[in-house]
Amino acid sequence: MSDAINFQLDGQALQAQPGETLWQAAQRAGISIPHLCHTQGLAPAGNCRACVVEIAGERVLAASCCRTPREGMQVSLQNERVQRSQKMVLELLLANAPATAHSRSSELTQWCEALSVSQPRFAPREQPAPDHSHPAIHVQLDACIQCMRCVRACRDEQVNDVLGIAGSGASTRISFDADDTLGNSSCVACGECVQACPTGALTPANGAALQLADAEVDSVCPYCGVGCQLTYRVKGKKILEATGRDGPANHGRLCVKGRYGYDYVMSDERLRTPLVRRADATKDPADIARVRSGALPLSALFREASWDEALDLAAAGFNKLLASHPHGAQSPLAGFGSAKGSNEEAYLFQKLIRQGFGTHNVDHCTRLCHASSVAALLEGLGSGSVSNPVSDAQYADLIFLIGANPSSNHPVAASFIKNAVKRGATLIVADPRRAPMARFAKHHLAFRPDSDVALLNALLHIIIEEGLTDPDFIAARVNGYEALKASVADCTPERMSELCGIAPQELRTVARLYATSKASMIFWGMGISQHVHGTDNARCLIALAMITGQIGRAGTGLHPLRGQNNVQGASDAGLIPMMLPNYQRVIHTELRQQFEALWGMSEAMGAQPGMTVVEIIHAAFEGRIKAMFVEGENPAMSDPDLDHARAALAKLDHLVVQDIFATETALLADVILPASAHPEKWGSYTNTDRLIQLGRPALTPPGAARQDLWIIEQLGRRIGLPWQYWQADDGAGQLASEAPVARVFEEMRTLMAPLAGVSWARLKREEAVVTPAPHEDEPGQAVVFTDHFPTADGRAQLVPARFMPGPEQPDRDYPLVLSTGRVLEHWHTGAMTRRASALEALSPTPLISMHPEDAAALYLDEGQVVRMSSRHGSLQAQVQLSPEVRLGQLFLPFCYWEAAANVLTGSALDPAGKIPGFKVTAVRVEALAQ
Repeated sequence: MSDAINFQLDGQALQAQPGETLWQAAQRAGISIPHLCHTQGLAPAGNCRACVVEIAGERVLAASCCRTPREGMQVSLQNERVQRSQKMVLELLLANAPATAHSRSSELTQWCEALSVSQPRFAPREQPAPDHSHPAIHVQLDACIQCMRCVRACRDEQVNDVLGIAGSGASTRISFDADDTLGNSSCVACGECVQACPTGALTPANGAALQLADAEVDSVCPYCGVGCQLTYRVKGKKILEATGRDGPANHGRLCVKGRYGYDYVMSDERLRTPLVRRADATKDPADIARVRSGALPLSALFREASWDEALDLAAAGFNKLLASHPHGAQSPLAGFGSAKGSNEEAYLFQKLIRQGFGTHNVDHCTRLCHASSVAALLEGLGSGSVSNPVSDAQYADLIFLIGANPSSNHPVAASFIKNAVKRGATLIVADPRRAPMARFAKHHLAFRPDSDVALLNALLHIIIEEGLTDPDFIAARVNGYEALKASVADCTPERMSELCGIAPQELRTVARLYATSKASMIFWGMGISQHVHGTDNARCLIALAMITGQIGRAGTGLHPLRGQNNVQGASDAGLIPMMLPNYQRVIHTELRQQFEALWGMSEAMGAQPGMTVVEIIHAAFEGRIKAMFVEGENPAMSDPDLDHARAALAKLDHLVVQDIFATETALLADVILPASAHPEKWGSYTNTDRLIQLGRPALTPPGAARQDLWIIEQLGRRIGLPWQYWQADDGAGQLASEAPVARVFEEMRTLMAPLAGVSWARLKREEAVVTPAPHEDEPGQAVVFTDHFPTADGRAQLVPARFMPGPEQPDRDYPLVLSTGRVLEHWHTGAMTRRASALEALSPTPLISMHPEDAAALYLDEGQVVRMSSRHGSLQAQVQLSPEVRLGQLFLPFCYWEAAANVLTGSALDPAGKIPGFKVTAVRVEALAQ
């Protein structure tokens, strides 16, 4: 450490790095200094005075958490004056503490024991009553020492600004909003305050803080694409709590789902034994609502079976069709894999469909979220991955967030964006809704739904016309600039303003800010991709970055925020119909032959890409697809035009579903195979940053449920595949065996160049490796496209887009526009989160967000149950008056089976990405007859 600062602590020579505090330098040297108000990750406050030290030549003691050393400084910790002061601080705090601590890990208790502080001599103050109004968090301020760690965690880390200080003098206390109860406050239950609290004043509501865990298991969150590392505290067959780990993607932070959404694993509704449809139970989509409402028991539709019987029946249905129908494009077989499963499961599943079923008819939920983004990125840049990690927001001068609501969908990612804004970055939010991130934006472009291309073409026009492009970058690395320039020549801000509803001057200001910033970064979500023109939307965003040279450097680039926890990894592994693993197109004979040889296939794979999710459902309805294997997906909730999709699934001759719950799709199956949940297995997962991380088992699957990888292999063997990933020594398939997962992973490495340097041993050792990582002894590439693009000539290809209105236009019969999406507390189709007790308690009811003026025009009140209808279907739900939505716009989450939003959405597709347009559906709302 050439710039190190030399000082002495109790006569011991220490070195501090520039900017390091005395406390940090001591910690690094293995010297413990009492502390309560300070913890790693929070800015030091120095208000508890437990960490004081004496500095030679100074009159007063100094807080070591705030003080930085200087060269030659003499510091004393182990002297009478310092220890007397530290003990006095602890004694005063202990006087106000409850007789019995609310947490086994109370740091106050631990430091009192370490410094032999026992019975305080001081009278306690009057303490506030406990607040148990929140389903996830208990507030017991009799244990509060006002260290402010919870306030700083809420304000500085998560930037939710809920916690503060109320009262004065002896009545000073931690408060929530305007001194509300926690349950009535704006708290988003990220639990950062609970994790920060040193005394148990804030604890999990389930009593976990007082329970001694049998084990602590490091893993990764099963929900969104951020990929937060966490630790499960486990007791017996239950997870007590989840705490954030200092992983590269989250640095200890979690959201409400990651922290409190784990007990779905212990749900009484878990599938525990294989099920086979009863001979007298016909497939009826109406049974979905009957079973989910409790009117019809699951046993009326299915009987229990042994694993051998269930697997034999599952395989027999596929073998019958394999023997009587052609392989390839005309195959009547298809499979839906899962972006919630591991990379290994995704790889083996697509291999089963291709090698075993003989078809490319395999897809997963990326088709319903970011397929159009990937199509545009592959076309324009030669890679469907993000260019920069979320954490690069810290280096950005400007962040352009469009069509995304990360506060609900990617809350930890949102916290890093908010941190960047607090440090001085400019945030521009472009979204028809005024979602929570708009509060932090310098400019909120609340454009008309479905007018994305008009808005973005206006920005491109302004940048080109005003000479704000990067000519050197364009000349060196971009093709198609002149065609783009000609295409947007007439897209003046005045003309595009009429389409998108944003004032011309506002468009000019935003364009100039983006183009002239030293580092501009674009984040987008499904508000961009889930359109019939989603690929065009993404093409425009790519063009923005290319013509300004805002890519290939820290704080720049293009980042489509991935939805599910392993959408990136599942796509990498080939769980898509037109791509083999590592995005190698099935149309290329030489590439197919390489896979055929490596997989030992005696019959060649077809050259024609398979059908996508929605195309498979249409083919099933028409009788061209006759059998499906669905693993961990729920198309009976996630597909558009849901009544049509459910009818299609019910028409199948043979449907096998592998899942952890009897989902809406499973209720239409012939055979249900009970699988393992995320915290019950080994596996690797690739997050939105291209970061591959390790999931470890904390529990064993319940009853006779089995490991997903084992089930896929057993089915493969029964249709004739000579697979030996799972071997006799690995157990019977219920145990979370590491060995077969590692065998599949190592096979993946031989086929996927970005994983070449990531051995299973390295992944276990390092916990997280960013890809591409071509060499095992080198770090992966966090920022890509630094000097070329992975295209044939190394250059990006611009593809112009013209504004075209989508098919869902409002009219007299359907005058309002519905957008669907997620809410903070629930995920995707709700199969997991609606069985997580705290999450369901926080958000139990489907609500239609409606602008108050629209509601007034229809004489509707808050909480009123209404019927919402589209050209495709209708449902009932409650009205929620919300200024977040524009006049004429509605929002409904799609996770509630009792108001399944996708009943309303149509199945028109984007021509390139084959993704449906979930974000724009023409609807009407009417009061129900009294």
